[in-house]
Amino acid sequence: MMSDIFSTFDPATSTLFHSLSPFMFWAMTILSLSMLHSSFWISSSRWSQSISYPMNIMLSQTNRTTASKIKGFPSILIPLFLYLIISNLLGLVPYMFSNTSHLIFTMSFGVPLWLSLIISSATYSPKMFSAHFLPSGAPDWLNPFLVLIETMSTLFRPLTLSFRLAANMSAGHIVLGLAGIYASTSLFTSTLNSSLLLTAQLMYIIFEIGICLIQAYIFCLLISLYSDDHPTY
Repeated sequence: MMSDIFSTFDPATSTLFHSLSPFMFWAMTILSLSMLHSSFWISSSRWSQSISYPMNIMLSQTNRTTASKIKGFPSILIPLFLYLIISNLLGLVPYMFSNTSHLIFTMSFGVPLWLSLIISSATYSPKMFSAHFLPSGAPDWLNPFLVLIETMSTLFRPLTLSFRLAANMSAGHIVLGLAGIYASTSLFTSTLNSSLLLTAQLMYIIFEIGICLIQAYIFCLLISLYSDDHPTY
């Protein structure tokens, strides 16, 4: 039995399947990737068609931004989008460690990608990079405040990007954990309450699957939008 609801996010929590949890995570990840790999099929399979759909969505998004003009950047966003989808969905599996619920995991993607855009912009065109912090047409007396605001906004981007994904995933897992605890307890008290809770939990799981897909898309969408600040000629 869990000591508290937040112990579900601790990989070292002592559970019945504690010894099998790491094995299950890597086994299901490798199995998912192997089933989706197109080299196992002579013709286009349903798995390859299902994986090409999110790839095309992210590819079309990068083509609408400056990310398409940065060499190699779409090749990073598209696999990242698929990886976040798989990681978010695997977090819904019982006794599976949810890595996207942890800030250190989301920041390991958000900070390097944001920093790579900053370094690339400053190296490619220092003048255009510096001019980005001062909007055109602003009055002279407002320029120092605008530069400060734009600088703070740019610096807080990786934090908001990482917090958004981790907070949404954590909130969903907490609600699912609470609903599961109350549903299992009500089995011994009231059949009606147990049925209602199980129905609500089933509907919320379907809702959480949508949240997993949306949050993965928002994470990659914001990174592609941040690339619009990259100077181009």
